[in-house]
Amino acid sequence: MAEKNVVQTIHDTLQEEMKRDDRTIVLGEDVGARGGVFRVTMGFLDEFGPERVIDTPLDECLIAGVSIGLALDGMRPIAEMQFADFIFPAFNQIVQEAARIRYRSNGDFGVPMVIRAPYGGGVHGALYHSQSIEAFFAHVPGLKVVVPSTPYDAKGMLIQAIEDEDPVLYLEHKKTYRLIKGEVPDERYTVEFGKAEVRRKGSDLTCVSYGLMHHYCVEAAERLAGDGIDVEVIDLRSIYPLDMDTVLESVGKTGKAMIVYEDNKFLGVGAEVAAQIAEKALFDLDAPIFRIAGAHIPAMPYAPTLEHWFLPDIDRIEQEMRKAAEF
Repeated sequence: MAEKNVVQTIHDTLQEEMKRDDRTIVLGEDVGARGGVFRVTMGFLDEFGPERVIDTPLDECLIAGVSIGLALDGMRPIAEMQFADFIFPAFNQIVQEAARIRYRSNGDFGVPMVIRAPYGGGVHGALYHSQSIEAFFAHVPGLKVVVPSTPYDAKGMLIQAIEDEDPVLYLEHKKTYRLIKGEVPDERYTVEFGKAEVRRKGSDLTCVSYGLMHHYCVEAAERLAGDGIDVEVIDLRSIYPLDMDTVLESVGKTGKAMIVYEDNKFLGVGAEVAAQIAEKALFDLDAPIFRIAGAHIPAMPYAPTLEHWFLPDIDRIEQEMRKAAEF
């Protein structure tokens, strides 16, 4: 078992899977000679050749459409959207085609493709390099949306995504790439979709999060522990399918709920989690459901001060946790 960061884990896992199965290919902008913007596919072109490591034009619609065709023809394409912000030209291919082919073919055809997309803010990426896109796609039946936040999950969920017979949107928070480290087993394993993980047990408040925000929530909870406030922190890991059983069990124990995410607050993932808590666990609640999220403005600002204002941070999360726990 080796300690790795998230980006190294994704690189190594892709490399191992491509060695294991000749049907597995990667395609996207600059994934070849450059090795990708974040160097996830560094060295792949030399090792696997241009037929399995395909540098595409700057055309996300093409990347998604070609991946669908390859998947239908028995391949296991792994498409990279250089930044999640660039995915919208491919929206029609992903939503209208990839997500619905199994339904429209009465189960005769699946689309076993993975779409990797670096998302999220905190890296001064501004307007077109900082967006959170999970809510757009989690709304669509037939498409799985997952967000690993640790190196262990990054490996297990990527392998699970490659093995899945239907399309998977695999979101990677850019700020976790080199910031977050952890032990990763050498052996091959999978992490099941639709299974949240309780990262920190507690009795006073349930805090639900994912991606980078999950790590902020754990740190905020650890700070509050010194004051006798015991926060249970749940990492969703999978946005769709969504594991509400783990969330509801925790809320039933603590009586209080908070959801933290960096996407725009209105109609974000936290809205669905909050709605299901209200629908299914209303009489377990001793306080209103708290939501902390990104500001409701069109895009993340570039200026560091404004980016800091937009994103929930550890101090703000700690303050809101204290308020919720003491409500």
